[in-house]
Amino acid sequence: MKSTFEILQEAKAVKSVLCTLDTETKNKALLKMAEALEENCDFILSENQKDMENAKGTVSEVMLDRLALSRERIKGMADGIREVALLPDPVGEILATVERPSGIIVEKTAVPMGVVAIIYESRPNVTSDAAALALKSGNVCVLRGGKEAFLSADAIVKSMRKGLTSLGLPETLINLVQDTTRQSANELMNAVGYVDLLIPRGGAGLIKACTENAKVPCIQTGTGICHIYIDETADIEKALNIVENAKTSRPSVCNAAEVLVVNSKIANELLPLLKERLVDKRINDGKNPVELRLDEKASKIIDGTPAGDNDFDTEFLDYILAVKIVDTVDEAISHISLHSTGHSEAIVTENDDNAKKFTMAIDSAAVYVNASTRFTDGGEFGLGCEMGISTQKLHARGPMGLKELTTYKFIIKGNGQIR
Repeated sequence: MKSTFEILQEAKAVKSVLCTLDTETKNKALLKMAEALEENCDFILSENQKDMENAKGTVSEVMLDRLALSRERIKGMADGIREVALLPDPVGEILATVERPSGIIVEKTAVPMGVVAIIYESRPNVTSDAAALALKSGNVCVLRGGKEAFLSADAIVKSMRKGLTSLGLPETLINLVQDTTRQSANELMNAVGYVDLLIPRGGAGLIKACTENAKVPCIQTGTGICHIYIDETADIEKALNIVENAKTSRPSVCNAAEVLVVNSKIANELLPLLKERLVDKRINDGKNPVELRLDEKASKIIDGTPAGDNDFDTEFLDYILAVKIVDTVDEAISHISLHSTGHSEAIVTENDDNAKKFTMAIDSAAVYVNASTRFTDGGEFGLGCEMGISTQKLHARGPMGLKELTTYKFIIKGNGQIR
């Protein structure tokens, strides 16, 4: 088993190979990687089954769903790589040109970061997404997945590497850290001179550890205490559909809604219908009901669990929704601003002034009017698959696609000028 440091050395050694590949070669490599995933589907599924068996009894059913692969999901991963191949190549794009009185021409040019390390948890599809985005943007990737998904990730990387070597490219353009203990995560955080950008993609604990301890440049991503505010003018059916989708379509992901804020003028009509939709009907249909954690005002309207002190500051990643009643859009904005993690928030309203106030005042990476927060995704935003959702403001914000994996340098062209 290679050490993390040995893997970092190999990654750094091939930086110059990848950053000089032309777009056509990178696209051919991506298509070969996608093809290899499908050709090695049985191997990947067998390794994933081992991960699933090992994880049973140690993680929740929701988390098991994140870990599970199927032929359809592997095909989706391959199709995601193919979509990245179709996207414009950001590398080499001239962002600005200035011609100075001296005659020199200054070109601000997009270039790869170099070696991008990604620490993520038990989501095997992140392995292929991250590798595809890194390669297309000219970056060597060092992937460090969670222990629950290691065999799956290893099988995926081995398959993609077959695609690379079939074109004569170094397999070390894509790397997977073999050590899944905290030691390897610490090594990546401290790999000054080897890691050019660190992206943690996972729960609050992982992100906090990276942003507080990393000595290499680090992007804060992922934690999503996402809010939906139902305004007094909201269309009831539209509101119910949006909340149901945002909470139940896939509760384990970071763009799922965790908190519902309801205007008091519509609460008496909305909340009983919401309980019927998210609790009663789901029980009758044999689905997981949503546990509604209600503030004092909401508890007087419908039955549920009294909200605890931390329920409005928790990313549940489960069938749980905290409910808060407010009297005005301004009170909703204040509540969200106090408890948000800066990921995604939505307003459901038919009032244009309230919509404008909400979108301008809410300081999150994605702010929706009459749409589900579940759209915060690289694919849905037209970026291809994503490296993660940045909840900070420098240097990237929101879904991180190809452009967010580049930096720039100044290329200056002259004809013998001296200063």
